Amino acid sequence: MQSTDFYQRNIFKKESPFDSIQEECGILGLFSDENVDTFSLSQFGLFALQHRGQEACGITVMKDGKMINIKEEGLVLDVFRSIENPEEFMGNGVIGHTRYTTAGDKKKFNFQPFFAKNEYDQIILSIAHNGNLINAKELKEEMEKEGVVFRATSDSEVILRLIQKNLDLGLRAAISATMLKIQGAFSVVGMTRNKFFAFRDFNGIRPLLIGRLPEGGIVCASESVALDAVGATYERDVLPGEIIFTNSREPGYQTFQVEAPSKQRLCSFEYIYFSRPDTSLEKISVHHIREKSGEKIWEQAPVEADLVIGVPDSGVPAAIGFSRVSGIPFRQALIKNRYIARSFIVPSQEMRERVVNLKLNPIVEEIRGKRVVIIDDSIVRGTTSRRLVKILRECGVKEIHFRSVSPPIIAPCFLGIDTPRKDDLISANMNTEQLREYLGVESLAFLSLENLAEILGSTNHCFGCFTGKYPVSPNSEEEIF
Repeated sequence: MQSTDFYQRNIFKKESPFDSIQEECGILGLFSDENVDTFSLSQFGLFALQHRGQEACGITVMKDGKMINIKEEGLVLDVFRSIENPEEFMGNGVIGHTRYTTAGDKKKFNFQPFFAKNEYDQIILSIAHNGNLINAKELKEEMEKEGVVFRATSDSEVILRLIQKNLDLGLRAAISATMLKIQGAFSVVGMTRNKFFAFRDFNGIRPLLIGRLPEGGIVCASESVALDAVGATYERDVLPGEIIFTNSREPGYQTFQVEAPSKQRLCSFEYIYFSRPDTSLEKISVHHIREKSGEKIWEQAPVEADLVIGVPDSGVPAAIGFSRVSGIPFRQALIKNRYIARSFIVPSQEMRERVVNLKLNPIVEEIRGKRVVIIDDSIVRGTTSRRLVKILRECGVKEIHFRSVSPPIIAPCFLGIDTPRKDDLISANMNTEQLREYLGVESLAFLSLENLAEILGSTNHCFGCFTGKYPVSPNSEEEIF
């Protein structure tokens, strides 16, 4: 068990000034037999996925049997504004990516989509990937010995080069061979010069959904909000281990199951934090799950208080649920600055702590002299939670009771989420009572793993950050719950 002093000395080892798990990436793919406004539709879809990554954005467009790519640092609208001739990006297919770094550094050559060219300098294959491979290093070294040249440090390029290497087998066979070779989490959309494809890992860890455009085309995306943004109707989720692909000889799309589906292991943190509240995953409303988590944490750890406040944004629906079953009034007493998209560069610990005031600011009149319940989606490093408690104390709050609607996070994730090292995860180094003292609150409770599974309606999710056990291979028999 690490001491509080040790933890305070090591708490700011990462650049991010916020105590949160950083978003993973968002992907979008669209294909139609006819030319459509792929420029606008991809812009709309990626904008709806902006919360999943704010570092960079890119698209590859299929037009008249050719492909064109653009990817730049910045937010979705910034990148699209940099395109001088939008008509060049209007075709019958497009894939896109909005990025937050998980594997690979922040150089431009790691921005997605990745693409491969032929000897005539023409793009013949392009992919966008959400997830993280655990055997990328070994596969890269193996291919480099065979003479394959890599241009990036991202694990996503390993997927690209494996498909490219096996294209002589045909596209479907090349994708199948790649899926059987790579391990970890991967939801992928991609194109050749005349075909569109998408596929998902055998455990379905990262989300991927299919929708239909009114014009008859198909859309694949990380969240249903992207389907809504482009006017598509949700059809279903891509199955674990399934390939979706188009064929010029047949209308619509075809599917192929590489192996019998494993148990669905969708990341449970999608419901807790990552996804937008207006998203549905596996036909389950994220907003509904968050409200239910607030209800359940009240049943699990009731408390007498004057009002409930939620930490924006993902803590608010849980606070509403907590208020509904407890009868304690809910107040929107924390205001989030919605213009903060990137991290500030701040050299001192004192200034890093002050960044919290820029992100969240209280309405003092609502909370002064009150007994307050704070509902947050999770506690990761504990720094923002502690600073928030301090801010509330300075506003004259009488009592503070902290409730986390996720179980304690005790293990880093290596499947596509940027979580800290175990040494930096406060619940891996302190028990609940020690953490309560560190935060300086009257009471502290975490939603239990059993209650989270009950809310989700299944134990067939990835709970790795709460248990340290992760699904990593096809049809794994290991029980992770």
